[in-house]
Amino acid sequence: MSAPFLSVLIPFHGDDPSALLDALLAQAGPDMEIILFDDGSPAADVFERLSAHPGVLAGKARALRSETNLQRSGARNALAGAAKGEWLLFLDADMELPDGFLSCWQALLESAEFDAAYGGYLVPETKAGQFAVHAALARAGDVDDAAARAKRGASAFAGSNMAVRASLMASTPFDETYRGWGWEDVDWAVRAARSGRLAHIDNPAGHGGLQSVDRLLAKFAEGGVNYARFLARHPDQASLPGARLARLLAQWRLSGPVQALAPALSRASTLPTRARVLALKAYKAACAAAALKEVTP
Repeated sequence: MSAPFLSVLIPFHGDDPSALLDALLAQAGPDMEIILFDDGSPAADVFERLSAHPGVLAGKARALRSETNLQRSGARNALAGAAKGEWLLFLDADMELPDGFLSCWQALLESAEFDAAYGGYLVPETKAGQFAVHAALARAGDVDDAAARAKRGASAFAGSNMAVRASLMASTPFDETYRGWGWEDVDWAVRAARSGRLAHIDNPAGHGGLQSVDRLLAKFAEGGVNYARFLARHPDQASLPGARLARLLAQWRLSGPVQALAPALSRASTLPTRARVLALKAYKAACAAAALKEVTP
């Protein structure tokens, strides 16, 4: 059997990727493989259900499992190591795919003059009302077409809905010193751009993981060290808006007051959504600012 052209790779930790697997199986061509990777989920029931999925039993998809939590970088590296395709397409377990999503990727990759590409992001409108603040935050920074993202370059990449040549991934794996949430994918893109050709294309997918303000605050607090590590390692990225704000907050010693005040503002349902989004952005920068002095490249 010849090697597949495209390997579709889905890490998960607690999320159930069954709906995504069904959507992929409905679109996948004969020269594609699908690999799901349980990154040490605390309960084994999701992996057990996936292992019994008709697509897995028929050999149309593979389900792998780590006994320990390798985290975001480690799980993606493990998937890349298990893949057989010339191209790797990373997706998150809660993504929602439009019709023709995989065939669009395949057509783009067959004539690619790039080594990695990011396809873009769509806010799932069915959940946008319930999580209005997160939806507005995403629209303010993540929902851009390829032309707008291209102006931001590597910093506009994300690790979900990203296609990369297997050869580039082999030479430039994800950095596993990034632990917890955030910035390992942008770090990868900045490093990959030094040896490979990066591009932005328009083939967006929905991300079902809209979350509450409290969950976003927890993620930003967790990701502060990663953001600070990213800025310390890539001083050429200092012009990013969030980076400028983080350094100003650190310089003016305002990270503590902002960390104390911004959560209440972001939770205040009486405030306009835009104001709550700005409070979240300030909190994210403040968490990075607080970590800057603790992090070395």
